[in-house]
Amino acid sequence: MEPLKLLHRNAIERAFEKAKHYRLLNDPENAESICLDILEIDKDNQEAIIVLILAIVDQFDGGSKRVKDAESHVARLTNAFHQCYYTGIIRERFARSVLKRGRPGAKYVAYDYFKAAMQHFEHAESLTDEQNDDAILRWNSCARSINSKQLEPRQDDNFVAYGDG
Repeated sequence: MEPLKLLHRNAIERAFEKAKHYRLLNDPENAESICLDILEIDKDNQEAIIVLILAIVDQFDGGSKRVKDAESHVARLTNAFHQCYYTGIIRERFARSVLKRGRPGAKYVAYDYFKAAMQHFEHAESLTDEQNDDAILRWNSCARSINSKQLEPRQDDNFVAYGDG
């Protein structure tokens, strides 16, 4: 196993800009790697944690392993709004990945995750002011997806979405 090299503390800002750039280039693996390098030097860097979470959710493929990875980093966020908001983002993006994969029952699973995301976005909305409508925008996006894809809850089942039971 190859040992990793540590970033220089003075290079963190530039590295962070590269991480954001790699996400925009649809290269979440490199963005994730850079954020992990930043967090080796600055363990509580909130911006790097957020970009790390987003880079992980960019890699969702319908499986739940990466969901747990993303959630473990949400716990490191110190702002209650961010904790709720990014938990909602994880649920929403997982719902979208499940739909994309299209396995049997995907519409029910996606519905449950969209609804869970909406609950987190509602809670996040209550933790911010009128100048930040990010949670409302995400809630509306989930609602539109449920409506346009005609998603509905599973019938006669006691299914509980992962992490929400």
